[in-house]
Amino acid sequence: MTATSLRETSAADSGRETFASLNPATGDVVGTYPVTSAEEVDAALDRATAAATWWAGLGFDGRKDVMKRWKGVITRRMNQLAEVVHAETGKPHGDALLEIGLAIDHIAWASGHAKKVLGKQKVSSGMLMVNQSASVSYQPLGVVGVIGPWNYPVFTPMGSIAYALAAGNAVVFKPSEYTPGVGKWLVDSFAEVAGDHPVLQLITGFGPTGGALAGSPKVDKVAFTGSTATGKKVMAAAAENLTPVVIEAGGKDAMIVDADADLPAAVDAALWGAMGNAGQTCTGMERVYVHEKVYDEFVSQIVEAAREIRPGNDADAHYGPATMPSQLAVISDHVDDAIARGGRAVVGSADCVGERYVQPTILVDVPEDSRAITDETFGPTLVVNKVASMDEAVARTNATRYGLGASVFAKKSGSVIAQQIRSGMVSVNAVIAFAGIPALPFGGVGDSGFGRIHGPDGLKEFTYAHAVTNQRFKSALPLTSFKRTEKHEKTFTQMLTMLHGGKALDD
Repeated sequence: MTATSLRETSAADSGRETFASLNPATGDVVGTYPVTSAEEVDAALDRATAAATWWAGLGFDGRKDVMKRWKGVITRRMNQLAEVVHAETGKPHGDALLEIGLAIDHIAWASGHAKKVLGKQKVSSGMLMVNQSASVSYQPLGVVGVIGPWNYPVFTPMGSIAYALAAGNAVVFKPSEYTPGVGKWLVDSFAEVAGDHPVLQLITGFGPTGGALAGSPKVDKVAFTGSTATGKKVMAAAAENLTPVVIEAGGKDAMIVDADADLPAAVDAALWGAMGNAGQTCTGMERVYVHEKVYDEFVSQIVEAAREIRPGNDADAHYGPATMPSQLAVISDHVDDAIARGGRAVVGSADCVGERYVQPTILVDVPEDSRAITDETFGPTLVVNKVASMDEAVARTNATRYGLGASVFAKKSGSVIAQQIRSGMVSVNAVIAFAGIPALPFGGVGDSGFGRIHGPDGLKEFTYAHAVTNQRFKSALPLTSFKRTEKHEKTFTQMLTMLHGGKALDD
């Protein structure tokens, strides 16, 4: 097994196909996992269907109690889970703890707010239907398939898992083939508090396993996080059965820095947003548009700060290796293309990509049609370009097929600028802050996907609206009856005119 191999499959003594999870920093085998077959996916979905009935029957309070115990288990063993995350992704232990902590907070929010958000609520019947009482509640779909990513293998899938569970669904979870151990840890810890009920199950493998999940008529919704290209494949598989999907795909997030911005804070945020987790963050910063009045100073400060950033596998490293080796070629291509088109590397160089690690790289004067601007890089690189105005900055920010997150640094007009950005989320004078607030929806537009996780929208994403009317007394106007008369219709018309006719223009 070579140090740079993605994953290798082998036939076990029983003939079962397996694959190895590798440590991207060392190439060592972290664990071996089965490739779940289509037949096994089908069986898991059958078990989930039965478990969903029990789980939904617990009600909001019963599910909240189970999920409270689950988050307690995760919290008490978060260092253990962080070691699994570190081993499979290469990210520093502290970064692993950060994403685990945020995931725990989301479990608490989802289970604690599900009853208020999804429970039965009375709504107004209106004047025309005053004889009816009306209510709406949000019912679980049944079985949700979650296909998770490798870059944040705890936090990101938990945005779907926790909210789907809190809403009353059973979940079949396929983690990335790069992080199956993290997925197994999460599923095993839930089993400790759920007993013998397979409410949260694990399937492992590659694309065909995910395809079997997404394409099954036994799954009621699929939540996918990953690349736009793979998201389209998931949608195509789900479409065969009209299975709804929520897609959180790629991004090409930008930061806008106005002339009155707190430059040290903006520099710190841009650097962390671009380089943290080795740049492997869908909402990470890949572009910065800085007002020409402060551009030179911003570049000077970020160059100085970036020279202190170092990748590695030791405890003092700021970020780890590229988790997915194939991404190294993409990063190298984007840097080469930017330089070939006239861009300059003020930190790093065309040789920034190594066998496992990518050195911090900051590019300036990069043309807007270069791949470093138009395509998702997913590495510790950052383009910093000058703009003459905030209107130009917004126009460049929005000139992308993606629309996931963004950041604005400005003292006076931050909120105004934020409202003009076409993206699902924006942080003002911070970076990626929206991800840490459980009450806010998380998701994008365009090639960044659709649907929402987190917040009330995230809970409703895994339900269907159930509307009920109840006649309180007989109506004087039998509108939905063959007993309706011309007099009834005249009265109906008069009521409509009174309610909605307004004042004529020539009055």
